[in-house]
Amino acid sequence: MISNQEFRKFIDDHTGIIIKVCRIYTDTEDDFKDCFQEVTLQLWKSHGSFKGEAKWSTWVYRVALNVCLLQLRSKKRRLKTEPIEQPAALNLHGGYTPVFEDAEERIKILYSAIKKLRETDRAIILLYLEEKSYKEIAEIMGLTVTNVGVKVSRIKNQLKNLLDGRL
Repeated sequence: MISNQEFRKFIDDHTGIIIKVCRIYTDTEDDFKDCFQEVTLQLWKSHGSFKGEAKWSTWVYRVALNVCLLQLRSKKRRLKTEPIEQPAALNLHGGYTPVFEDAEERIKILYSAIKKLRETDRAIILLYLEEKSYKEIAEIMGLTVTNVGVKVSRIKNQLKNLLDGRL
């Protein structure tokens, strides 16, 4: 059994992972906080079931992704959603390429495009952007390494099309 202090350190060590996963699946600060809290709770409840067959970070990604996907699906069943307006940079015409003010604006636009992907594709591209190997992504997502490679390629094309204003 892990002590409260040890668990707090564990969460502190893995907060970055939890934040990234929760951000990609939430639209509001309240939803983010709820998601973060639920991931932390599930990590606490299930830490005893960690078998040590993968890295701790791989396990945290898996738990966080599962919690976020469950919450997202649950929310979709409860609420009727309204379409989100595309940022102006995603509504490109005539091959116009916007000039981004800074890297932060580019990241916001990328995250906006990622949020338009299917739920599992969001998880895969998030892990890819975190520079996880195809093997690690396969372990976290329960896929084959070959399937991850195919999916990453397709997701990149989808994002390119979204960012070029074609979808």
